[in-house]
Amino acid sequence: MRRSAGILLHREVDGRVEVLLGHMGGPLWARKDAGAWTIPKGEPADGEDPHVAAVREFTEEIGRPPPPGPEIDLGTVRQRGGKLVTAWARRGDLDVTTIASNPVEMEWPPRSGRRIVFPELDRAAWFPLDEARALVIGGQVPLLDALEARLPGSSTDGGPPPLG
Repeated sequence: MRRSAGILLHREVDGRVEVLLGHMGGPLWARKDAGAWTIPKGEPADGEDPHVAAVREFTEEIGRPPPPGPEIDLGTVRQRGGKLVTAWARRGDLDVTTIASNPVEMEWPPRSGRRIVFPELDRAAWFPLDEARALVIGGQVPLLDALEARLPGSSTDGGPPPLG
């Protein structure tokens, strides 16, 4: 079973919650917007603590570590392809007008024998929760819902909501 771990950075601007998402790089995602955004995440190394992996992956994909701040355990969701994604939300702010994401290599076009290198995330941006729900990979929407439910002032902020 493939697993990923990530950090969903969030902040409040003018009374509304915004989340940081990254747009997936490469030719498959170049002309897509809806469903082409993700929380910064990646696979833990063998035996690596998932939270440690989440912080490491955020750093690799954004180019700097997440700022310190209080965290919320958002639980684990299953994406459509079967991958399990465990995430933590961290309150903090970060300038993402420029990011330095780790490179990825793949054959492109398929079966051409030609290899290209591109950034795993080609850009990052802050989005209000409702807008983020329309842009993020469908399997990650429950993580946004869990964040909203767990924020102070929500009617269910006493514990994690059921996921999936």
